[in-house]
Amino acid sequence: MLPGLILQARDVHFGAALAVQCFVVAHTGGALTRVLTDTSVRLVAFGFWLFSYVWLGLAPLAMLATDTYPLEYRTGENTAFAATVLTELGLLAYCAGTAVAARRAAARSVVVEPLLSRRVSPLPVLLLCALSLLLAIVLIPQQEGGWQAFFTSRQAMRGSGADDESARVLRTWSLAVPAFWALVALLHLPLLKTGDRLLRCIRWMLLPLLLVVNVAVNNPISKPRFWAGTVLLVLLFSWKRFSHPKAFRITAAAVTAVVLFVFPYSDYFRYDEREAVHVVALVEQFTTNMDYDAFQQMQTGLDYARDYGFSPSAALGPLLFMVPRTLWPEKPHPVGSEIAQYAGYDFHNLSSPLWIESYLWAGAPCVVVVFCLLGAVGRRLDDVRERLGDRQATLAVLLVPAFAFYQMVLLRGSLVAIVGPLMLLLAVPLFITTRRTARPSGFPAPARPPATAGHAPIPGNRRHP
Repeated sequence: MLPGLILQARDVHFGAALAVQCFVVAHTGGALTRVLTDTSVRLVAFGFWLFSYVWLGLAPLAMLATDTYPLEYRTGENTAFAATVLTELGLLAYCAGTAVAARRAAARSVVVEPLLSRRVSPLPVLLLCALSLLLAIVLIPQQEGGWQAFFTSRQAMRGSGADDESARVLRTWSLAVPAFWALVALLHLPLLKTGDRLLRCIRWMLLPLLLVVNVAVNNPISKPRFWAGTVLLVLLFSWKRFSHPKAFRITAAAVTAVVLFVFPYSDYFRYDEREAVHVVALVEQFTTNMDYDAFQQMQTGLDYARDYGFSPSAALGPLLFMVPRTLWPEKPHPVGSEIAQYAGYDFHNLSSPLWIESYLWAGAPCVVVVFCLLGAVGRRLDDVRERLGDRQATLAVLLVPAFAFYQMVLLRGSLVAIVGPLMLLLAVPLFITTRRTARPSGFPAPARPPATAGHAPIPGNRRHP
């Protein structure tokens, strides 16, 4: 229904780019429907196809149909056509990687499955809880405005600007990520039905404290919407109840509706001075709201590549993100900022989808390789989580939902800007889990004791004295 409503707009500009984009919408919409109606729960696939359907499916369809874009820089019809082809190329490569991994779904991975089989351990979880509370006590008073700043706006969180930007970002994520994982791990901490009375008491004492800290440092008022959404969705989908296909289907459909109709208005708390919320048609939202700049940034990035060529060394930026710029003056800048400067924008905090970012490294072959790998890894994570579904408190329960929903930020880009928080998000659970000790699969079962002669079964008689 949504593509039909978009194409009913007045003065639709038909062309080759719009024709290919219709195919992209059909591909992404069909794949998203396939995930929502599957008999298994595939969280990573849901996150990928939800982003693709909204940001690179419906939004570009509205832009191409009405010839209206949220940013000023405009490209030609050929560039728009190339952007749609590049989008579909990445989607096809993702499907190919998924298909290859699906054919080996029954094979047990020697790396992924043992890693995701790790169990949440009480002592590391309690240490993380203590660390999170300590960081809150030390770092929150250093924030300008204290506790109140976390309930004001994202602009208030930036303070006066006197602090170093990198120090501010480090302080912010050092509060948010450990507090989030401490709460999730404490909720999933396995407790014995008998005994462990001290552990139970400590758990119920820490839960309200961590809940208060998370409400402060991970609320949608002072944190980006993608991160706040990740926190809420991980808390929701790590619950065992949502491992069943029916519950997942209903909840995922509701999440899709929220992303379509509520997400554009959820940036109300970005600035201190707030404007009145004006509800507009979905087509107007897609073509005027800068939240949907992904497709236009892809077009601008293609013009950028035409003028400046490819830069394979830029791929080192996300890999070596921890190297400070003082030691590496030529460290690549976020691609979104580079494209914004090329277009002449004063505002540089723009997206650079993984499609155009990988294209700028080495062209279309690089896009194919990146998305094949992404599809294979995503399918493998979903399969392992499905296989470990009957086990409680495993790393799969925590890590797979976190990657599934934060990958929307990964897909949106820029990689240099988000790879640090992503690594922190994925690394913390490793320190609160331990390897599950199990008997090797080839270990022989203990022999049964020989039956006593006087108790041998009587043929044809099932009753015994």
